[in-house]
Amino acid sequence: MTGSGEISDAGRERNERIRKLEALRELGINPYPYRFQRTHGVGEAIENEESLAAAETRIAIAGRVMSIRKHGHTSFGNLKDDTGSIQFYLRDDGVDELDFKVFKLIDVGDIIGLWGILFRTRTGELTIRVSKLVILSKSLRPLPEKFHGLQDKEIRYRQRYVDLIVNDEVTEVFRMRSKIIETARQFLISHGFIEVETPILQPMYGGALARPFVTHHNALGVDLYLRIADELYLKRLVVGGLERVFEFSKDFRNEGMDRSHNPEFTVMEIYVAYKDYKWMMEFTEEMIEKVVLDLHGTTKILFGDKTIDFSRPFKRITMIDAIKEYAGIDVDSLSDKKVTVRARDTMEQERIAVDKLKEYLKEKFVE
Repeated sequence: MTGSGEISDAGRERNERIRKLEALRELGINPYPYRFQRTHGVGEAIENEESLAAAETRIAIAGRVMSIRKHGHTSFGNLKDDTGSIQFYLRDDGVDELDFKVFKLIDVGDIIGLWGILFRTRTGELTIRVSKLVILSKSLRPLPEKFHGLQDKEIRYRQRYVDLIVNDEVTEVFRMRSKIIETARQFLISHGFIEVETPILQPMYGGALARPFVTHHNALGVDLYLRIADELYLKRLVVGGLERVFEFSKDFRNEGMDRSHNPEFTVMEIYVAYKDYKWMMEFTEEMIEKVVLDLHGTTKILFGDKTIDFSRPFKRITMIDAIKEYAGIDVDSLSDKKVTVRARDTMEQERIAVDKLKEYLKEKFVE
């Protein structure tokens, strides 16, 4: 509703979709069935186009309707699943009467199942000629506007599911993250490491300097802390005789936040007996190089307008030299008092930045 009591465009769109939902039910159609038996994913159908099209094999695919274009007695549209996107073609005399009535009640954003055969249009686009269709999930809210997509960063990060639907590059980030973790995991296992799980709820937090989240255990009647690091428990396992351990863990730090710093985050830690920090640096270089090679087939990755080379050996620099090179501060030339003053100035700047962020969040999200 708008301030004047009128229904907004989004409200009218939702009401129209609800009307179509009821119309489907009046036709005896369940708009939210439990399952659909696919023969192919979209990506698989595209990959096997030659053999499927030659044999005129009838395939069944399912996905979200991303567009619909109607031209008299024919309609075109695009269907997308998590493996790709494909065009579909439907004639009113190519499906039975009930299916055509269902199609007229379908909107962009709905999830449907299609049966048909593959062919190429006169423009050369791979298309599935629909012989039967079924509604799998009626969407009551429209997708973001077609030509501008989802641009608002607040919405993108708060409604990840919408971001995934309309921005394909985000889906690729999720896939890449999964591959990175799996490749690193297999690398560690191949080098004799054991994957473990350590407690998230801890009677005494430690392993890092951070403010914890506090919760209460009702059965024991005690306060517990969400871990800020898994370090101490992993070290205890090494003490107990497990010489190589690692964990992908969720850690929680009750502190400041921004778009790239979340109070809840994933960390990987590894501990190994009888080695020093120099061995650990070499091992880390080897693991990173292996992950990048497995994922990209090369150690050189384009990031923005820069190329990063992950091949070994990496540049090594001390903390003192890094501060001098990148911050322009020669710590060795400063007295202890001057170092303390510089550190306090930096901490004060960070505090001011956090306060500004808090005010922004309060103004934007708290009534």
